Amino acid sequence: MPRFPAVMAIALGLLLAAPALAQPDVRTLADGQASPPAGIQAVAWLAGRWVGEGLGGEAEETYAPPADGQMIGHFRHTKDGKAVFYEFLLIRERGGSLVYGVKHFNPDATAWEEKDRWTEFPLVAVEDGRVVFDGLTYERDGADRLLVHLSLRNGKTGARRIETFRFRRAP
Repeated sequence: MPRFPAVMAIALGLLLAAPALAQPDVRTLADGQASPPAGIQAVAWLAGRWVGEGLGGEAEETYAPPADGQMIGHFRHTKDGKAVFYEFLLIRERGGSLVYGVKHFNPDATAWEEKDRWTEFPLVAVEDGRVVFDGLTYERDGADRLLVHLSLRNGKTGARRIETFRFRRAP
């Protein structure tokens, strides 16, 4: 009798038991859960220019060093040499914790959000080499590499997927 089913069962068991290293760490706050205490220095390592790829194109993020409890930055996404969209970024202290805010813009500078609105990601956790916001994780991948995992929702179906951006520190 062939041993194929037994081999498949063992292989499946090993696969299920393996640590989910390839699975990006994207978390959310539970209903009513407060963000943990943190100050802007917890994300000061993000300061600088980061270039890489994500969303099927080229990506660039730049952050100024912390000042007055905030870090400002910008994001640019291009594909085939053409601008797709831009973001204005603001990581700020709020209520003893951190909030990551984003304002999106089309290539013609028209905003996605209303004038006084931001897309915000409250802090979930600060860990060694990783800062986790609600649906958005920044993770060091060596001295000069950065992985950014973002939970995206399909507007039509509501299905969620994780998009990973791979950056390297640039001069």
